[in-house]
Amino acid sequence: MRKKLFIPGLLAVLTLGCLLIMPVMASRSQSAPQTIAPAIAPVIAQSPAPTSSPVPSATPSPVPTTSASLPNVVLLATGGTIAGTGATSTTTVGYQAAKLPVETLISAVPELKNIANITGEQVLQIASENMTVEGLLQIAKRVNEVLAQPEVSGVVITHGTDTLEETAYFLNLVTKSEKPVVVVGSMRPATALSADGPLNLYNAVAIAGSPEAVGKGVFVSLNDQISAAREVTKSNTTSLNTFQANDMGYLGYVELGKPYFYRMPIRKHTVATPFEVSALTTLPQVDIVYGYGSNRPAMFRAAIADGAKGIVYAGVGNGSISVQLEPDVIAASKKGIPIVRSSRAGAGRVVRNGEEKDDENGFIVADNLSPQKARLLLMLGLTITSDPQALQEMFYTY
Repeated sequence: MRKKLFIPGLLAVLTLGCLLIMPVMASRSQSAPQTIAPAIAPVIAQSPAPTSSPVPSATPSPVPTTSASLPNVVLLATGGTIAGTGATSTTTVGYQAAKLPVETLISAVPELKNIANITGEQVLQIASENMTVEGLLQIAKRVNEVLAQPEVSGVVITHGTDTLEETAYFLNLVTKSEKPVVVVGSMRPATALSADGPLNLYNAVAIAGSPEAVGKGVFVSLNDQISAAREVTKSNTTSLNTFQANDMGYLGYVELGKPYFYRMPIRKHTVATPFEVSALTTLPQVDIVYGYGSNRPAMFRAAIADGAKGIVYAGVGNGSISVQLEPDVIAASKKGIPIVRSSRAGAGRVVRNGEEKDDENGFIVADNLSPQKARLLLMLGLTITSDPQALQEMFYTY
């Protein structure tokens, strides 16, 4: 009898419990969309809108905040491998240079905001083998305009490595400010495994914002190393450690976002040079003629015929000129075309009156400048004078 009474009672209790719980569940189900809506909203916002539907208005991105305690660094982008992309993550050759805009370069290194207030500007977008005199002047003018702003602490220039050392040395001669200028690139595109561009850029910004870098001229920085623009050269086609200063060594290193300097560049630079490019639209044509065994004068004559106002001879050894070429070189010098003897060796000084009768023939020696850098100095020198003695003094000074 008790079992018969227990079962109906149990059913009654269960029925009453269900009636009490159902309204609570219904209430929770109605409030659920309010809870999960914020998590879904970003996904919807990122999905492409149908072409037939109006695109919903996007929420404005927050304006980047600046810190009064951080330096203000301006990034001028010109293209190069550091802005390059490859077909795969293992594509480290055969990639496309100069594809990513300056905004992408900055956003790829969010840690930059910890060491500087950084803004970016796309000045050029080229592979650096395509750099021209006009491009050099455009970069130089913009650098001087930016550095003239009192609030700017320094400038970083992203650049392809093929002619990076040339642009850096050119800026070392024409920048009219003691504020730091750092030219930086990478040997691997941004899409590669172990891409070196992001850390190189971080280090360059650290240098440009450092008070210790003021007054030391233009820098080149890759692979945690700091080099003087006058002294450094690309020495390997693909190695990350390609930029070397064979004669003088590095100026210092960057570690954990801080530059450490061990010496100063001695040759005059930036504000201590007489070269002014603000009103220039071009520069005198200067060509490089390469020295080698059994070289004929055809290339030298072609450069003169093409209108060269000066010639840099990349001679063998100590800038030696072969007997086959020497009569044409002397004749050009006597006609008032400056001839600079440099060396293809890659290091060491070209000694005046060592291998050639420089005083007698009116030649100029490049000291320890590479042929490509000697060309830049001669072009700028010719905007002031064509006197061989005055030009020679420039090569010993800058």
